[in-house]
Amino acid sequence: MTERVTATDDALALIEKLTKRHGPLMFHQSGGCCDGSSPMCYPEGELRTGDSDVYLGDLGGAPFYISKDQYEYWKHTQLIIDVVEGRGGMFSLEGPEGVRFLTRSRVFTEKELAELENS
Repeated sequence: MTERVTATDDALALIEKLTKRHGPLMFHQSGGCCDGSSPMCYPEGELRTGDSDVYLGDLGGAPFYISKDQYEYWKHTQLIIDVVEGRGGMFSLEGPEGVRFLTRSRVFTEKELAELENS
């Protein structure tokens, strides 16, 4: 099954570490401003989601959302959440770890897009 969002092994290991420390988590793909365009990690429920957000799937048990406007730009791509060294968003839970979540992407194949549209 094709997933709209997935994570590398390093990202999943960090999610597990942060979950043990902070409890259930959630993600929102930031659309810019203070923290750039980064996947932001929060304690579950800390960021309110609503009709202007699209749920893409779960990463290590944590729901992942993106704003509808951004989704329209990225709906033809799979988001791949990774971890790199460096400081990320000041509001994201991984900041004190000396690493940050990073969104990579790849364009879906025609077959994958058809599968997603039919699910």
